[in-house]
Amino acid sequence: MTTVRRFLGLETSCDETAAAVFTEEPRILSSVVASQHQVHAPFGGVVPELAARAHIRNLLPVIRRALEESNTKLEDLSAIAVHNRPGLVGALVVGVSAAKMLSSMLKIPLLGVSHLEGHVYACQLAAGKNIFPCVALIVSGGHTQLMLAHAANRLEVLGRTKDDAAGEALDKAAALMGLGFPGGPAIEREAKAGNAKKYMLPRPLLHDGLDFSFSGLKTALLYTWRDLKRDAGDVAALNARPDLAASLEAAVADVLTTKAMRALHQTGLKTLAVCGGVACNTRLRLQLQAACHKAGVELQIPPPSLCTDNAAMAAVSLEQWRNGEFAPADLDALPY
Repeated sequence: MTTVRRFLGLETSCDETAAAVFTEEPRILSSVVASQHQVHAPFGGVVPELAARAHIRNLLPVIRRALEESNTKLEDLSAIAVHNRPGLVGALVVGVSAAKMLSSMLKIPLLGVSHLEGHVYACQLAAGKNIFPCVALIVSGGHTQLMLAHAANRLEVLGRTKDDAAGEALDKAAALMGLGFPGGPAIEREAKAGNAKKYMLPRPLLHDGLDFSFSGLKTALLYTWRDLKRDAGDVAALNARPDLAASLEAAVADVLTTKAMRALHQTGLKTLAVCGGVACNTRLRLQLQAACHKAGVELQIPPPSLCTDNAAMAAVSLEQWRNGEFAPADLDALPY
């Protein structure tokens, strides 16, 4: 009887401490995520030093829970996979150091994988079939990129943000309007009661290529919010907040959808994979579904648990495992 190999994946690239156990099939046996939202909420965004400290506190309990939930012992593991790029360097170091220690202690291979490749691979995990080649839209607090995904571990950049990532812009907008952190879910909750056509916020670079820019959109919202408070008062501004949140959400969704469909047209591909925390947004999902249906394109968006940062997506390392491409014992944490 052949025993199915098991792997431990670790993720500490930003503000989520995560561990997962998966098999070579692949099948996800456990996926545990410890959020740091309460740590960073008072600051309206992720503080790198605090993120690294929280990872140090959280990582061992998270690993222990992932092993317990999957009924896995350390000696059952065939390799350790860790996201070592890109991300906050202090945060990455925590996960990479733990992975190297476990690899050395257990005398099993170490696999260093890209966080971005992991996000795209999460779409394949959810689909349960091969989705490559495809156009991939990675949209989160730290990244907004369009990729030509030739294969799971071969991504070619088609377009990227020139300034803020979409999720970063949402975080800053939410902080400005007093909606809390993380900004994406807060904006979506507020927008449910709003009129998305109330404020005509700009759609930067909408008709220009495949690159993104969200700084100008964020600035336009700041001026609109400032003028509301100055001209109508704080109470009126608060009453207008749902409309402003809905208008902002619509602007972001319009830009992301338009660019993704343009990339599909330019590449001639018929599959769109959308991943990252912002891909949890309901308006964006519905808009992408409608656009892809109209264009005859297959849309792959994972469930929210696989969109936000997690360690199950480290299963992209299986491509390296099968090819014997193991990481060196001195694997580095790479912020870019």
